[in-house]
Amino acid sequence: MDKRPIGVFDSGLGGLSTVRAMKKLLPNEDIIYFGDTGRVPYGTRSNETVETYAAQDIKFLQSFSCKMIVAACGTVSTAAANVLSSTEEPSTGIAKPSAKAAVNATKNNVIGVMGTSATVNSGAFDEEINRLCGSAKVVSVSCPLLVSLVESNWIDVDDEVTNAAVKRYITPILEAGADTIILGCTHFPILAPIIQKIAGDKVTLIDSGLEEARYVKSVLESQGLTNDKSHLGKHRYFVSDKTQNFVDVARVLLGEDISGNCEFVDIFKVI
Repeated sequence: MDKRPIGVFDSGLGGLSTVRAMKKLLPNEDIIYFGDTGRVPYGTRSNETVETYAAQDIKFLQSFSCKMIVAACGTVSTAAANVLSSTEEPSTGIAKPSAKAAVNATKNNVIGVMGTSATVNSGAFDEEINRLCGSAKVVSVSCPLLVSLVESNWIDVDDEVTNAAVKRYITPILEAGADTIILGCTHFPILAPIIQKIAGDKVTLIDSGLEEARYVKSVLESQGLTNDKSHLGKHRYFVSDKTQNFVDVARVLLGEDISGNCEFVDIFKVI
């Protein structure tokens, strides 16, 4: 048994898709979440900047003696993978678990990847997919607007602006014949109903947050780091900008009011 919390971070609120899955799969685990809402998005930043932000985010979570560090951020998982892999604690991003799930799901070996500019430019998903399946064709598309739309809470399935943006981004993937699409940013599973509607029922969506949560569970269990089953997990949320929008979106995504557990933190004063 290990009663230390799991540390989860993202550039904003997209990582809540990972937290949502972790709460179901790991109900006995405490979670500390940091959303860097004051500096979102990460996906349009240089690799050097993303690495700096990731190192600061990790240092903040380490102040809580977390037993595992989870980058619920596709950009950090790919553009700053070296920073993530250098932690003393077990750590993970979304790329490897999601790529494995996509390779297992595809029937025609044509896999689409929707990601941020930094994620797509890193080529990390392409590399991981081709490592697992050398015959796979990967079609990666940068979808920078989607992060801002989620952060602005434009997530209704009938929202005309978000639907138009998704359709524009996803068209090259569908034209290439992909039967599987990795939602390569944890913001994107929040838009899964819209993406699925446009892609059609024959296309399988890989929820990066869910796959990451499954991997976290497997690591904790294999290393004997799970918490006591009599313990009901507690969750704390920190953001680097005002809390209200984060709380509003979390109410929809998590199905609960976290206003009493959400705090502002000045990241520059705590690292």
